[in-house]
Amino acid sequence: MIMETVAWVASALVFLALFMKTMIPLRTLAIVSNLAFIGYALMGLHYGIFDKVLPILVLHLSLLPLNIVRLQQMRQLIRTIREGSAEESAVEALIPYMTRKVFAEGEALFLKGETAGEIFFIQVGRVVIPELNKDLREGTMFGEVGIFTPEGRRSASAVCARRSVIYNIHRDDVIQLYDQNPKFGLFVVRLLSRYVTENVDAIVEFQTTLSHAQAVDARLMDSPAVPHAADCEIAARGAS
Repeated sequence: MIMETVAWVASALVFLALFMKTMIPLRTLAIVSNLAFIGYALMGLHYGIFDKVLPILVLHLSLLPLNIVRLQQMRQLIRTIREGSAEESAVEALIPYMTRKVFAEGEALFLKGETAGEIFFIQVGRVVIPELNKDLREGTMFGEVGIFTPEGRRSASAVCARRSVIYNIHRDDVIQLYDQNPKFGLFVVRLLSRYVTENVDAIVEFQTTLSHAQAVDARLMDSPAVPHAADCEIAARGAS
């Protein structure tokens, strides 16, 4: 009777885990259900049916460490997001769809001109954008611009400056979340606005520098101390 009750409780926990919409509660319930099924299988020793429940024991002994590791990874990722982003509630919506990858120093995440298929989040490490001479630190999300442009291509490259742990989410999942999650949609709009603002500032700075250089060049050309090209040519002919 006790063994049957434990089996029903373990099954109910699995059922409840399937209803969880976020990863932390799902993994937590999965761990509790693993423990319940392990207890259920071990009770088979007392009731003399251990050989019949041995596959259940092996299965949940294998799933238990996996669920613990995944839960720890999710919690660590959320801590990184909260430390590096003011929009953690929106970014946390990405976590169930993200894939964790480790990149070596000098390894490229994507190259300029490639098809944009993913958005990236830096958990550990540093990424550089060579064309813009820009460093991206831990807690930064990037790569969203190419997802939403009509061409769908990368406008610059991204290379790991050192060994980095990067989470990425596929373009299809991003678009689905953009349609379904208003907070995430607003977050993406703010990311794109930040990109536009940074580029406008860079253009203004470039134009200011260019105008200053042109003004200096004009003053030098008008100065009598600096001979014009035509004067140099006439002097050279006279000397010959």
